[in-house]
Amino acid sequence: MTTDEERIALLIDYENLAIGAREDLRMQFKLGPVADALAERGRVVVRRAYADWSYFDEDRRMLTRHHVELIEIPQRMDAIRKNAADIKMAVDAIELCFERDYITTFVICTGDSDFTPLVGKLRELNRRVIGVGLRASTSKLLPAACDEFLFYESLEGVNAGPTKKASGGRRSRGGAARVSRAPVTSAPEVEPEPEPEVEVDVETSDGSEEALARGDVSALARLITQTLAGLNRSATGPVLASTLKRALLRKDPTFSEADFGFRGFGELLKHLESRKVIETSEGPARGDPEVGFPEQGTGEESAFRLLVDTVADLESGGNGPPLSGLKDQLRKRDAEFSEKEFGFNGFLQFCKAAKARGLVSMEWDEQVDDYVLKVVDPVSGNNGQRRGRR
Repeated sequence: MTTDEERIALLIDYENLAIGAREDLRMQFKLGPVADALAERGRVVVRRAYADWSYFDEDRRMLTRHHVELIEIPQRMDAIRKNAADIKMAVDAIELCFERDYITTFVICTGDSDFTPLVGKLRELNRRVIGVGLRASTSKLLPAACDEFLFYESLEGVNAGPTKKASGGRRSRGGAARVSRAPVTSAPEVEPEPEPEVEVDVETSDGSEEALARGDVSALARLITQTLAGLNRSATGPVLASTLKRALLRKDPTFSEADFGFRGFGELLKHLESRKVIETSEGPARGDPEVGFPEQGTGEESAFRLLVDTVADLESGGNGPPLSGLKDQLRKRDAEFSEKEFGFNGFLQFCKAAKARGLVSMEWDEQVDDYVLKVVDPVSGNNGQRRGRR
């Protein structure tokens, strides 16, 4: 067994995330995006979720499929609900810290500020702590206390509905936003509201999994670039081919390059390098090269040019197009466009990369309640359509 990878304990305050996802993101909480993000960071050896499971029947089946141990926290029916799950999580975390010294990282899934002292104690005991929560219901104290904090709605594979701004009615002690816990007088099973129409990214829908199952090399290339991008964000040094392969196996233990017609992982990497999806260089060990993104990929340049041309054509009277719906406009020009082929988590990150390269500007417009993009004049550096554009 390798000893250089992180061993992770995943502890989930499930009610906090499930209710937050339903109220703030208009969606059901799914563990898959969290599991994928952790697969890029290490090996999860403990998975526990805490809740009164009589109110989360469907969720219970979903978590069981992810091999999560369900810790039952029954609530008293004649009293205000107490923080029993919070206390049990804290006790288990400290117990694991002393009894399982091989655990190097704790992932605390909650937005509750009450866990801030636990995070501080775990770090004091020389453990790395990663937090996971929702923006609207996460205390401002918690992310700063962690070594790393992942907002659920920003994870790859989360297609959230219109987000709900945190309101004053959902505040915890000290003024930090959190999910409220009302007295239990009846099961919180209510008639579900009609799901809002949300633009679904085809690359993160189930279609991508079906494409992988069919042996689609393009879908495989997309998976590898997403994983490589995640490793680049979390790693402190170059990403080796062996590290990339282990991350892919953590995401999908059934992964095999042979299913896509390649005799070995190195042959797959060479194929992707010939398509300028990735680039490799000599690593510290023979047969284990370093893997990265091309500095100037022709496909990436074409994608940024497509964005700039689309924004320029949609500008009217000095007003640029909003971010919402812009990706559809790009796909009308190029049906195969996908920012994920270049390692970007989503279209927002792709647009921010274009802004960082000085190609477009992005400013928040209160009138449209969205980002507005404009082309940056390459000569003067001012906003506006480019002169002499082909």
